[in-house]
Amino acid sequence: MILFVTIILFLLGLLGTLLPFLPGPVLIWLGVFVFGWGEGFVSVDLNHLIGQGLLVGLVFVVDYVSSFIGIKKAGGSRGALVGAFLGLPVGLVFLGPLGIIIGPLAGAFIVEILSGRDFGKALRVSIGSLLGFLGGTFFKILVGVGMILWFFLVI
Repeated sequence: MILFVTIILFLLGLLGTLLPFLPGPVLIWLGVFVFGWGEGFVSVDLNHLIGQGLLVGLVFVVDYVSSFIGIKKAGGSRGALVGAFLGLPVGLVFLGPLGIIIGPLAGAFIVEILSGRDFGKALRVSIGSLLGFLGGTFFKILVGVGMILWFFLVI
């Protein structure tokens, strides 16, 4: 039963690497913790939990930095970064899964246009935002899968 709950948390965690309202890596770590707790921390010990926790922290840092780098490389402002982050949940609410891509792109674009940038520059910044976001998401997926594989190697 405990393995079933763990696997459900893993699946939700993988889904959360794509959906901003689910903390994907945290759910995967929680699945590891729940399994460890349920089996008395025999195969999943404190070192494993700490290692998995460090991976969760790394994902959060890379996720933020990748978007920031994408926007900065394209010459965008800090406002474009805020616009991209706000655009993600707004896009998801109004456009469903397609909003994951369109939301950050539109958010960064709108902020840059409102800041007085020309259309071409705002478009480059929004594409940079999208590329940074996609890079961070790809990294989250890789680390999430790695966390799950590591767990199964340990148990």
